[in-house]
Amino acid sequence: SDNGAVPGEPVKKDENSRRGNWGNQIEFVLTSVGYAVGLGNVWRFPYLCYRNGGGAFMLPYFIMLVFCGIPLFFLELSFGQFASLGCLGVWKISPMFKGVGYGMMVVSTYIGIYYNVVICIAFYYFFMSMTNLLPWTYCNNPWNTADCSGVVGSGHQLNASLANATTSLVAGVSEVVNRTKRTSPSEEYWKHYVLNISDDIGNFGEVRLPILGCLAVSWCVVFLCLIKGVKSSGKVVYFTATFPYVVLTILFIRGITLDGAINGIKYYLTPQWQKVLDAKVWGDAASQIFYSLGCAWGGLITMASYNKFHNNCFRDSIIISITNCATSVYAGFVIFSILGFMAHHLNVPVSEVADHGPGLAFVAYPEALTLLPISPLWSLLFFFMLILLGLGTQFCLLETLVTAVVDEIGTDWIIRHKTIVTLTVAIAGFLLGVPLTTQAGIYWLLLMDNYAASFSLVIISCIMCICIMYIYGHRNYFKDVEMMLGFPPPLFFKVCWRFISPVIISFILIFTVIQYKPITYNDYVYPGWSLAIGFAMALSSVICIPIYALYKISRSPGATFRERLKNACRSHPKWGPALQEHRTGRYAPMASEDTVEARPLKEKEELKEELKEEEKEKERKDEISLTIQGSNGSTNTHNNPNPSA
Repeated sequence: SDNGAVPGEPVKKDENSRRGNWGNQIEFVLTSVGYAVGLGNVWRFPYLCYRNGGGAFMLPYFIMLVFCGIPLFFLELSFGQFASLGCLGVWKISPMFKGVGYGMMVVSTYIGIYYNVVICIAFYYFFMSMTNLLPWTYCNNPWNTADCSGVVGSGHQLNASLANATTSLVAGVSEVVNRTKRTSPSEEYWKHYVLNISDDIGNFGEVRLPILGCLAVSWCVVFLCLIKGVKSSGKVVYFTATFPYVVLTILFIRGITLDGAINGIKYYLTPQWQKVLDAKVWGDAASQIFYSLGCAWGGLITMASYNKFHNNCFRDSIIISITNCATSVYAGFVIFSILGFMAHHLNVPVSEVADHGPGLAFVAYPEALTLLPISPLWSLLFFFMLILLGLGTQFCLLETLVTAVVDEIGTDWIIRHKTIVTLTVAIAGFLLGVPLTTQAGIYWLLLMDNYAASFSLVIISCIMCICIMYIYGHRNYFKDVEMMLGFPPPLFFKVCWRFISPVIISFILIFTVIQYKPITYNDYVYPGWSLAIGFAMALSSVICIPIYALYKISRSPGATFRERLKNACRSHPKWGPALQEHRTGRYAPMASEDTVEARPLKEKEELKEELKEEEKEKERKDEISLTIQGSNGSTNTHNNPNPSA
């Protein structure tokens, strides 16, 4: 039937009518780009790049992309697409490892809570930019202190001469001068007005109502975009994933035409080749690739699970990974051209104005924008871009949790009422975000950012690789991929999956542990109890893995521990393509003895049993029919067996 569509036009139907699919391939690619490209591309990569040898950092960065980033990305996409299940359901591949899926959910929950708080602060700045004079331009506001000195207007000449004097002085004196470093109006606006920051992580003070309001706005936006799951978010990403590039380009053109922009970009890109020999630089490159692509968050598996079975996710993974890294490099130009202009204006080296994290987005860059003509326009554009970059990631974090819950329960009711699950998760996320809008909120936000999703992601990813390649078996997995894509994974990827990527991931883990320094915020040192909470958050996702594994082994059939272990690792009979029409080869439903050979060993025994049962059943039926025929002719010697038995 035509479903009321144009007569003669084929109606576009979902391949998987129960779960739904993406409207088309572009929606999937844009969503994944929006997911991988986030705030870190703007506020982390440019800073890492200049700190780790400028252009020289690109070499380890791209090597890590090729040997670790793209292979892991392809592994997660193919994994989710093959089974058409979220980050919990896919572990039918080896039920004992389902704890990895729970770990991914825990990580996505933490990130989802604090990420939306960052988006809401961007919303706040966006609304505050709708004036003819940005509120962080001058020092004459009630929240400013005596140390404040602006970069706009009168203070400028004095500042320049002071800076010249400082540079000519000897190191000892300059240290004294630096100690009484100026605070900028944007920094005071951020600290004393927006956050009204308290002196300690335990001192919550009051909830900042404007930020709480913005948090409600950002959760509403995320919920409305996901109201129909991937059907609605797939349409929204046409805008949220592409428009940041328009804004980046506008800001790039504006930035590159300013005085001093070239110095900033030189500072960002000048290669210091001696740094390539430094292990720390390689560690940073690997970590940045790993965290920035969103591996082990569960989002990639979830997004790919809504693809059609035969979609070429190999091509997609390469396109998305390279786009993500190119965006980071491009954002560096945008950031450093403006920072170079500001350093030129203040007559200080670029390193003094360069910052990373929230400090870059809400202090350094907004301050530089006050120097431009029509500064509110550039400010609106910049914060609008941050909002869109954040939302693209936030959609996937929420969808990951919702899909995992819906797939896991899997009843018709919950599939029909998926929106209710989405609403529940959104409300919970909002309530859990409320403590982050208090006066101590920024301390907690940075604590979550540093601990909740750092080394735990590395462990989760490593275990996932080992499970698929060594427990399930690389040969099986390569066959699965071939069955799905029509070609086996290229040799390079086979080698990376089995050897190189797990080694690089282990290297990131070791590097993270060696490099570990307790977190600080400006001059504030976090107390021991808060670090303990940080570690507890980090462990809470990893601990799911051994706990669930032990639970699964204890519940598996078998006389000895070894038998139970084997049964717990064995893939579930339902593992494989979701739809019957794709279950061919070793996933085909078995009918007769000769096709048994094609099945994996573990299932052969069960099948032989079933066939034996069928044979017995047949014999009994023959016997019954013979008996009945006999009794028609003469008196039956047997007790006539009950035919319905």
